[in-house]
Amino acid sequence: MMPVTPAASVTPESSSPKPSPGQSGFGCTSLIYQDAKGAVYFGRTLELTMDLPYQLAYLPAGQGFSSRYRNHPPLDYITRHAILAVVMADRRPSAEAPLTVADFKIVEGFNDAGLTFSLLAHPIVGGFAKEIEPTRALLRATDLGSWALGQFQTVAEAKSALAGQPVALDSVALLGGAEAPFHYVLHDCKGESIVLEFDRGQFTIYDNPVGVLTNGPEFSWHLTNLNNYTFLDNVDQSTATFGKLKVRQPDSGIATAGLPASNTSVGRFVRAVYYSRFAEKVSDPDQAVRALAHIMNNFDRPRGISVAPRDGGGGGLEVKGLTTEPDPHVATEYTSWTNLTDLNRRRFFLRTYDGLNYAMFDLAELARTEGIKILPLSALDGMALDGTAMLLSPQKMSSTLC
Repeated sequence: MMPVTPAASVTPESSSPKPSPGQSGFGCTSLIYQDAKGAVYFGRTLELTMDLPYQLAYLPAGQGFSSRYRNHPPLDYITRHAILAVVMADRRPSAEAPLTVADFKIVEGFNDAGLTFSLLAHPIVGGFAKEIEPTRALLRATDLGSWALGQFQTVAEAKSALAGQPVALDSVALLGGAEAPFHYVLHDCKGESIVLEFDRGQFTIYDNPVGVLTNGPEFSWHLTNLNNYTFLDNVDQSTATFGKLKVRQPDSGIATAGLPASNTSVGRFVRAVYYSRFAEKVSDPDQAVRALAHIMNNFDRPRGISVAPRDGGGGGLEVKGLTTEPDPHVATEYTSWTNLTDLNRRRFFLRTYDGLNYAMFDLAELARTEGIKILPLSALDGMALDGTAMLLSPQKMSSTLC
């Protein structure tokens, strides 16, 4: 395969996009947690208004991809790293054109070097790249996951490569041909992070000093908004004096009273920054994964907690040919799945909406096998331990009782 010469950035067409119905009503929360030794762990939730046919895929190194955009020459690349990822096909298969690995787009994943990639909703994208310099190969935005995880070890490497590789915002057939309503975040095991956005058509790479990403507005707005929360601290202020009246609140937890309570993108961003900063820093990796799981519980959303009428501009993601919601007139977002990634031990934990416990996948162990492995996420539904048999078996009473 002939190498492709990196191209300069492409200027997008000017546009004033408006979030279309069905693109604004879904969201996600992602954050990093560092333990007492500085090891990095990554957590992410995905919220939608319907179940989609996600797959968990292990892709060994050596996979060939070809990113094709309009009349430009294809951008061909072969992966140098093994990848474990949640993927979604970008088209419906047919007898004449069955799905291939290249048809699966990475929504969430990491590679054997500890680099992660996440796709999150972003409703203010817009503006296809101009058809200029047709001899140059462009990278479709929907191929960013396989391109980044397949070739790079660190955020710095990916950022450097992006400086010379133009990225084109593309349409998604399963979304009725709409421009991909997403933005993207990368993290590595050194704690570095960048955010990639098409803000109203302008492709921008942001350094991510807080390690958090939710949804709109643009990422820089969220960082500016943190100026309104300089008072946040995890130390309870439980006493005060008003005139001659001394008051004391009778419980713990008053420190979180200033956190936004809503599940909006803005509220979740502030809460994610708070929890990732102040959660207890433990030393043991297993304890760190459990700490991260507790953090992510704060972003778990059951069905029905908030609903939006379809004609009110807050509908959910509309996927062509899929209508799995019980009420077509009302949308309710819920956490389809939550994942945790131990970047140092290369372990991936995933829990679906219909599962009580996380399933763990070890990338190092998978790397000792051969071939591509694919598992429907629905196979993880209902996973839970049955403790009845343990309780019925002979047990010795603990010498320490609560």
